Amino acid sequence: MAISTTNLYLEGAFAPIQDEISVDRCEVIGDLPGDLVGMFVRNGSNPRFAPKGRYHWFDGDGMLHGVHFEDGVARYANRYVHTDGFLAESETGESLWTGIMERPDFTNPHGPFKNTANTDLVFHAGRLLALWWLGGAAYEIAVPSLDTCGPARVGATMASHPKVDPRTGELVFFDYSLLPPYLTYGVLDAHGSLAHHVPIDLPGPRLLHDIAITANHTLLLDFPLMWDPELLARGKTKVVFRDDVPARVGVLPRFGSNADVRWFETSPCYMYHTVNAWEEGDEIVLTGCRIENPMPDELGNPRNLPRLDILQMEPYFHEWRLDLATGRVRERPLDDVLTEFPRMDNRMLGRPSRFSYHPRVAHGQTLRFDGVVKYDTETETSSTHEYGTGRVGGETTFAPRVGSRTEDDGYVLTFVTDERDGASELAVLDAQRVEDGPIARVLFPHRVPIGYHTWWVTAEDLARAAT
Repeated sequence: MAISTTNLYLEGAFAPIQDEISVDRCEVIGDLPGDLVGMFVRNGSNPRFAPKGRYHWFDGDGMLHGVHFEDGVARYANRYVHTDGFLAESETGESLWTGIMERPDFTNPHGPFKNTANTDLVFHAGRLLALWWLGGAAYEIAVPSLDTCGPARVGATMASHPKVDPRTGELVFFDYSLLPPYLTYGVLDAHGSLAHHVPIDLPGPRLLHDIAITANHTLLLDFPLMWDPELLARGKTKVVFRDDVPARVGVLPRFGSNADVRWFETSPCYMYHTVNAWEEGDEIVLTGCRIENPMPDELGNPRNLPRLDILQMEPYFHEWRLDLATGRVRERPLDDVLTEFPRMDNRMLGRPSRFSYHPRVAHGQTLRFDGVVKYDTETETSSTHEYGTGRVGGETTFAPRVGSRTEDDGYVLTFVTDERDGASELAVLDAQRVEDGPIARVLFPHRVPIGYHTWWVTAEDLARAAT
């Protein structure tokens, strides 16, 4: 059903689609590489029914879009994530929850919050999991069909952006809450069983979004973007940014507890997404996309920066160095180009890495990406591919070539949509020559709305999921 609204995040390239389709052989412009084998999947917000109250882009039902590459053929499918909330609303034919722009309804018989599982994806222990940014149950997704299997049995709730250690196979995760404990931390072993789960003390409820891991440590992020504590005590949720409060990075051993956390203070800021972290002698290096002030006081947005309601998106690639011997923090900007939703070769996660791939933020009222920037932190250089006039992309994923052994030996994949006519495609770029543009373009019969986070499911993982 069509959703009528004046919200910019429900219009144009953001507008939800209702059809779930499967395409056995997609039209391709260019040549699909024979050593690209696996499945690209992206999650995103796609409301099925008209919003109840004011809408925020983060509110919509989860919808997955996937492209399966095998035998030189690209197959496409899109499916809603059938969360408990999705199923409840399917029975009534209307929205049962308000979104984050409205006061939570604690009298709602279905609960005050709707876990849409619309934010993130991670493959672990033979399962593809869909996750929600506000935390809760993870949902298991069958691949390559993208059908929902139901809530995953992992023994704990988790927020978006858990990390899979490529060497141990462990999944490191966190969750957060409006009520104590404000932060919990855990580890699933390589077989998907809960191996560690502990509360972590925070001064109050925070809006957390990501973590990072090294070979031996986990980095927890405590940034001064928080729910207004006075209003929260009266049952109201209002976000505030305290620029008089330092940002903190908590470092603890992989299987550590609250008593083991060492907090490192740095300048006030916010960060949605980390890139990577690793150990260099006594230092831990952390990279990510830093926002100095997500709630600026300026009126009228004179620089035409994208906003998520009251939050302004002005992220820049940044580096922090935490000295475990002295407790000091050094930080520096790595670029002055607006980029977000960064990704890297997951095989290098937690170890020294050189390359990352960042969608470039376009100026305008909504969060859109007009190109992708490849960073090389060893040479401190970058290269860029621009999508072209009227064309916007999303988060990229690095897909290693079959038999790949080096960090950028593979492909960069992203959905691209033409805002002028709604035509959508998957762009396949050579990771070593991103600036050359797509070597293949996979076309779809309907528009793929702008969404969030992605995952590359390798051929080996697809085989594991089928067993």
